[in-house]
Amino acid sequence: MTQESTKDRIAEAADQLFYERGFETTSFADIAAAVGISRGNFYYHFKTKDEILEAVIARRLAATRAMLNTWQAEGAGPEQRITCFIRILIANQSKITLYGCPVGTLVTELGKLNHAAQDQASAVFTLFRTWLCRQFEELGCGTESDALAMHLLARSQGAATLAQAFGDVDFINREVALMQDWLGGQLPQDHPR
Repeated sequence: MTQESTKDRIAEAADQLFYERGFETTSFADIAAAVGISRGNFYYHFKTKDEILEAVIARRLAATRAMLNTWQAEGAGPEQRITCFIRILIANQSKITLYGCPVGTLVTELGKLNHAAQDQASAVFTLFRTWLCRQFEELGCGTESDALAMHLLARSQGAATLAQAFGDVDFINREVALMQDWLGGQLPQDHPR
């Protein structure tokens, strides 16, 4: 196994553990055990938990960029691309019901810890906000585009939080349907339906 692949495996395991257990409660030993390496080998790749956190955030940013690029390339238009964002709740509903949103839970935890990496973690939300704003601009929503992007982002976070709080998978399905109806109501009058 190469050094790079071990480092990637550590970051991948840490990402999953931070999501499922939280950043604060996940230990070096937990991550090393998940990867199947000794703690000494672990420390060769990451000296501090903050270094691991930085790698996890970088992974999440890269994955989000790739997902947005895929939606951009495959979506027939902005309405369909925004629908991809809305439907991500359904694609991940079993995990969301257990653990909440991976982005929201990490940002919230880092905020409570007053951690220096909170702004880095929030950058994933900024990617979504910017991308959604651009989609609403393409729909012809003009100066309201950013407000609409923030509303949809907030609504999806709220749905993820409540689905996790109540362990209710069906709640996600209902909220996604309502968000899609809401999106239809945001389309300019001259937009083909």
